[in-house]
Amino acid sequence: MTMDRADIVIVGAGHGGAQCAIALRQNGFAGTIMVVGREPEYPYERPPLSKDYFAREKAFERLLIRPPAFWAEKDVNFLLGTEVTAVEPASRQLTLSDGRSLGYGKLIWATGGEPRRLSCAGADLAGVHAVRTRADCDALMAEIDAGKREIVVIGGGYIGLEAAAVLSKMGLKVTLLEALPRVLARVAGEELSAFYQQVHRDHGVDLRLDARVDCLEGADGQVSAVRLEDGERIPAQAVIVGIGIIPAVEPLIRAGAKGTNGIDVDAGCRTSLPDIYAIGDCAAFACDFAGGQVMRVESVQNANDMAICVAKAICGDERPYRAFPWFWSNQYDLKLQTAGINTGFDQTVMRGTPADGAFSVVYLRDGKVIALDCVNSVKDYVQGRKLVELGITPDIGRITDATVPLKELALAPQD
Repeated sequence: MTMDRADIVIVGAGHGGAQCAIALRQNGFAGTIMVVGREPEYPYERPPLSKDYFAREKAFERLLIRPPAFWAEKDVNFLLGTEVTAVEPASRQLTLSDGRSLGYGKLIWATGGEPRRLSCAGADLAGVHAVRTRADCDALMAEIDAGKREIVVIGGGYIGLEAAAVLSKMGLKVTLLEALPRVLARVAGEELSAFYQQVHRDHGVDLRLDARVDCLEGADGQVSAVRLEDGERIPAQAVIVGIGIIPAVEPLIRAGAKGTNGIDVDAGCRTSLPDIYAIGDCAAFACDFAGGQVMRVESVQNANDMAICVAKAICGDERPYRAFPWFWSNQYDLKLQTAGINTGFDQTVMRGTPADGAFSVVYLRDGKVIALDCVNSVKDYVQGRKLVELGITPDIGRITDATVPLKELALAPQD
């Protein structure tokens, strides 16, 4: 269906954009909806790309958030393979990458981010990959199918670690480079970092810490090695770069939206521009679960919950956004579940033993539980959420005792 205006235009066909369209219909919105997506595919789940899909354990069709017939039934229209290059708030017009214009009544910006690229020489060589889209994964899978066995992963965050785990399980020679003194340094305590470092090394990953990349070397335009600042040269038939994302917000910033790290939004996910909302990875908001710090939260949960918040507001049920933040990561046979945000923690305590492969790290600030990282500890995760929500100040002796259910601490009297 072709149209030059829609009552609601959603820019971005990821988790947030898809959920917003679904929630609008669920809440009774009867107007026209247009979703503009830069990729050619209908909305699909991102987390399995670097795991199940890459390992060929799940076909792409099983990653689709909804089948194409669903969108047709709900009368949600799509412009795929298309980007928004400019926003004109006064006239409520978007300029598209194919030169056309698209008008809107309300605009929801759900573009997520672009993979952060290396800034060193050789970063544009063939064989250097991100793992954020289906096309990224397909390109890397094709190279591995062609016989490439030496893979260097740059970045020791969750994306890099998950990719390294899958590649290692495939029997490839994997070197993982982290510029900081430990993996997960920006998101986890030292206990969790040390655990995952050992796990990856036990699975044959050559994990290097304090490893700073100087440049990438190539032959005939194809990457052949990663050279470190100390001069060491690591052979690489392919390179995966997992060093974070840059929010995809330039058209909105040029249109006058406020924001320095993404787009700033208020408690209702509104930007500073009239009738324009922002949700998901690209939206910066004052997070109640991080002491009110303005931040972007990169998670499927946040994208989906922000989408629902905006959809309900448009349909007349406006409430401030205060969804509980949670995250997960699957590596090897380990399932990590995180409840809350550990920003500003000043104490960590352990429940269980890492050597057993099942334990939890509890993060506290001023004596209160603010977050938990639970490895193969579903009960701790489920029950620990309540400790974070209630801001419980626990007895340290009891919280370190893994035989004491966390739900008992949630019921304990507070001073």
